[in-house]
Parts: sequence; structure tokens; C-alpha cells
Amino acid sequence: MTSISQVMGQKRSFRIFATLSLGLGLAAIGWSQNSSQTTETQTTTHTKSKHGKHENNGKPEPSPGREVANGTGNIAGGAGKGAGEAAKGVGKGAGDLATLHPVDAAGAVGKGAAGAGKDVGVGTAKGTGKVVKGIGRGIKHIF
Repeated sequence: MTSISQVMGQKRSFRIFATLSLGLGLAAIGWSQNSSQTTETQTTTHTKSKHGKHENNGKPEPSPGREVANGTGNIAGGAGKGAGEAAKGVGKGAGDLATLHPVDAAGAVGKGAAGAGKDVGVGTAKGTGKVVKGIGRGIKHIF
């Protein structure tokens, strides 16, 4: 049986979570709005942004909100690939163990864990870089 203090603690935790989720959602929507202040100058071969940096193949830079969303997607993609690699290694290891190949089973599980660590690390690094870049650009628009 749960006590009243446990129920109150759960309600409080839910309220905090809901408030943070709403705040982050509204912030992401605000960052995704395009700024009408961007001015670009055309040259004969390349386009330059208002900061003088060359853009990729004449494509405009993504908005800060898009950067954050892409970074979040990279983090989730890395975690998904890592989970897939780990599952593949564990599955192969279980098959090897069932066929009485314990050395191969340990190798397969180790290889799956290494692949999972690599995928999660790469996805997290790429995603975090994009999120930080997007947040920085969003803050820059405020000032």
C-alpha cells in the first residue's frame, strides 16, 4: 500500500516534469521561427551569409531550432544503432553458447558491445555538437 507522502511526491515529480517539458517545447518552437533580418549578398560563384561564411552549395543555413532537432535526431539514431549492435552481438553470443561454443559466444558479445559503444559515442558526439550550435545561434538571435 502506498502512503500519502509517496503519492504527493509522485504528483510533485509529475508536475515538475510536465512544466519542464512544456518549457522546452515552447523554446524549440520559438527557435524554429525564421528571422526576417537575414540579408545575403550574391557573388558570381558562391553565396555568402550575413557573417561572410560560405554556405554549402548555395543552400541556406538551417534555423537554430532545426539544428537542435537534427542534433536530437542524431543522438537518438546513435542510441538506436547501438542498441541494434548490442542485440545482434547478444543474439549471436546466445546462439554460440547454445551450440557449445563459449569462446565464440564471448567474442560475439564483446564485439556487439564494442559496436554499440562506438555507435552511441558517435551519435552522441555529433548530436551534442549540433544541439550546442543550435542553442548558441538561438541565443545569438535574442541579443
